[in-house]
Amino acid sequence: MASIMEAFNASTTHYPDTIRATIATADSGNLSRVLENINVFSVFFTLFALAVAYDQIQYWRLKGSLAGQPFKIPFLGPFHESVKPSFAKYYAKWLSGSLSCVFVFHKFVIIASTRDMARKVFNSPAFVKPCVVDVAHKLLRPENWVFLDGKEHVEYRKGLNGLFTRQALETYLPGQQEVYREYFEEFLQMTREKDGVGQPFVYMLRELMCAVSCRTFVGHYMSREGVKRIADDYYNITAAMELVNFPIIIPFTKTWYGKKAADKVIEAFANCAAKARVRMRKPGAEPECIMDRWLAHMLQSDRYRERVAKGEQVPQDEKPAMLLRNFSDFEISMTVFTFLFASQDATSSACSWMLQLLADRPEMLQKVREEAASIRPDASQDVTLDMLENMPWTRACVKETLRYRPPVIMVPYLVKKDFHISESNYTARKGSMIIPSTWLSLHDPDAYPSPDVYDPERWISGTAEEQGKNWLVFGTGPHYCLGQTYAVLNLICFLHMLASELEWRHTVTARSEEIRVFATIFPMDDLLLSFSRRGAVVEDAGVVGGGGA
Repeated sequence: MASIMEAFNASTTHYPDTIRATIATADSGNLSRVLENINVFSVFFTLFALAVAYDQIQYWRLKGSLAGQPFKIPFLGPFHESVKPSFAKYYAKWLSGSLSCVFVFHKFVIIASTRDMARKVFNSPAFVKPCVVDVAHKLLRPENWVFLDGKEHVEYRKGLNGLFTRQALETYLPGQQEVYREYFEEFLQMTREKDGVGQPFVYMLRELMCAVSCRTFVGHYMSREGVKRIADDYYNITAAMELVNFPIIIPFTKTWYGKKAADKVIEAFANCAAKARVRMRKPGAEPECIMDRWLAHMLQSDRYRERVAKGEQVPQDEKPAMLLRNFSDFEISMTVFTFLFASQDATSSACSWMLQLLADRPEMLQKVREEAASIRPDASQDVTLDMLENMPWTRACVKETLRYRPPVIMVPYLVKKDFHISESNYTARKGSMIIPSTWLSLHDPDAYPSPDVYDPERWISGTAEEQGKNWLVFGTGPHYCLGQTYAVLNLICFLHMLASELEWRHTVTARSEEIRVFATIFPMDDLLLSFSRRGAVVEDAGVVGGGGA
């Protein structure tokens, strides 16, 4: 017997059972067909296609009229080329237009290749600011002075200018010479251990320049072992500072190792600052390094303010040239960290190329030695600043090396607000990275005839010294390199001492002239050298004596 409910349902139905069944079948059939055509993969590919289209449209929108690939690899862009940079591809990009572009990950990068475009970026602080690379804020710390902008940056730099005066540079020389002589002995020992056969010296030169910089910056507050650790750590920091790297720090990647190394270096420099602060408060303490001198200026400023607070009329000639606030050990450490970052790879690159170029041109190296003998006949005598300032040929070799193989080929900036570049009728959008390049300006045939020829003579009898607009080795504008005079004098001192005391031989390979990009630029074969003391005879592959291969 049917239930009451069944009876009720039957009595209240408005459609015959056959019609109802037909409707139900039709509805379920349409829905089934729709559901059959919708699955996880189709949804994923639809969304992926939309994302690819959006990514490409964004690229076209930002690219505008700039030179660059018409299409980009979705999302990644030329990431592989950025991780393994090729100088030849960089060069082709520079030649493609005064402004060109790439889009890697989330970062749109504009490249300013020509002298005038590069100078425009360098001299536009209202629109751009240095950013180094994406991960730099994490390694150098966001509060680091290099990331300051406007008036705050100008005031900070003023306080640092006193660390690179002529008087200051003179006090750093004894420590630099001490380090050079220590490492010259290591060069000889390394050569003896290999029976005079040339071996890669790029990495030893990196360590040497790190040691020289550390002695200049922190004096004897750091041990030789500590310097070696920092040299090793800085390799990881440099690797993490590639132009394009993973945008986030992932464990066991280059950026992760770089961050760990940066933390250790900053801690080591902070410990040095604490030691320097104690020493410089002692009566009669004289500055021997950059930390000492900076703290001495702070203490002078403190004493001046104390005298004024007491109501004393302080004579104008007793007022410090620059009133400084009292920087913490951590702030001092961060600043010295950036000094080392600026000097480590650049000077390593410059001295690597300089040794190769002069070894392969023994007649030029001989002129360095003749000049050295006329100025400092006794190689054991201390080198003075007056001597370094009176070595025109040695200086010419250094400057030509910096022009011919500029260590810093690109300087990344961040566009902080829309930047209209009228010369190209293009507007760089806020958040983009814009990178002035130095290479084309330093290889401009109008400024430097036969620019692909290494010719120190152009700095003596030629017009190279008059090409100030093209001399972008140290940048220009408000963020130009603070230590450029120190860097040039340091390289002059190194070349002068090495040429006076040692012979070196370069083993030429098929890749010696090729350029490897690793933050800066180095010989592709890592510079195969051997050394001997002046006057000694070393035979290598049938070549005896001298300075060339």
